[in-house]
Amino acid sequence: MSIEKSENGLGRRDLLKLSAAAGVAVAGASLIGQKPAFAAGEELSLKGKRIAISATGTDHFFDLQAYNAQIEEVKRIGGEPIAVDAGRNDGKLVSQLQTLIAQKPDAIVQILGTLSVIDPWLKKARDAGIPVLTVDVGSTNSINNTTSDNWGIGKDLALQLVSDIGGEGNIVVFNGFYGVTPCAIRYDQLVNVVKYFPKVKILQPELRDVIPNTVQDAFTQITAILNKYPEKGSIKAIWSAWDIPQLGATQALEAAGRTEIRTYGVDGSPEVLQLIADPNSPAGADVAQQPAEIGRTAIRNVAKLLAGQTLPRETYVPALLANKTNVGEVTKKLGIG
Repeated sequence: MSIEKSENGLGRRDLLKLSAAAGVAVAGASLIGQKPAFAAGEELSLKGKRIAISATGTDHFFDLQAYNAQIEEVKRIGGEPIAVDAGRNDGKLVSQLQTLIAQKPDAIVQILGTLSVIDPWLKKARDAGIPVLTVDVGSTNSINNTTSDNWGIGKDLALQLVSDIGGEGNIVVFNGFYGVTPCAIRYDQLVNVVKYFPKVKILQPELRDVIPNTVQDAFTQITAILNKYPEKGSIKAIWSAWDIPQLGATQALEAAGRTEIRTYGVDGSPEVLQLIADPNSPAGADVAQQPAEIGRTAIRNVAKLLAGQTLPRETYVPALLANKTNVGEVTKKLGIG
């Protein structure tokens, strides 16, 4: 049986798969901006409770939005926040978790972090009788993890990339934070999708994104890659598990006049969404999360737990894939455009 090819080289079956993925993304979009539905008459309260909020860092849009929203939500429902920011320093992060455990708060919420660094201390907190909840941390020591559906995010972004490059070509991948659970899941989903498109190749060695100076470092690394692959068409796309490397990569492509290459990332930082909205920019797609709502949801889960409710292992807050076609709708739904 013959399979008709679209103009971009993908077959009918491939397009059906991509359409199905797009449907999932749109379904998630319908929930964006909606407040979670609580049981009738339910009143959440943290009156008299001290809630510790430990942030790995707040230099990124996602982190800062989630962190500030958690502080505000604790106050809003009557609690006292104990908020600390490690400034992307693992030693400081461990020290602040030690200090929080000694202060014996009613709960600790950890925002992000490399699992091998923070997990021993999350365990110590639980062993001390302090409930531990997390944001974007896949720890067995967390009672509940509030996050986006990173399996869906990774799959949808990968399918968008494959569609945009016509199902063939070399792609450059940043893979510097595989120890961070969401980044690992998104990367694994990229690999899972690409293996079904044998003409798509991830160039080796993969690049390592860094913190701090993420934008400048990504700019430098991509500039070097472009010098190594000067022919147009030799690289089709650049992928990163979050969108700050995407920002630096996009700037490097513009500086080199290689805007035929597309960039892809995750988080929905306003400056990246602005680039996607520019038809002349090589920024191809970005999955926009709702960090403030993720932060608020985590605190509501703390209140539910302390009120005696049973929480699910994970709570998912919808995300939405933004591309050149729908970015205006996405930014409007997110309230940032």
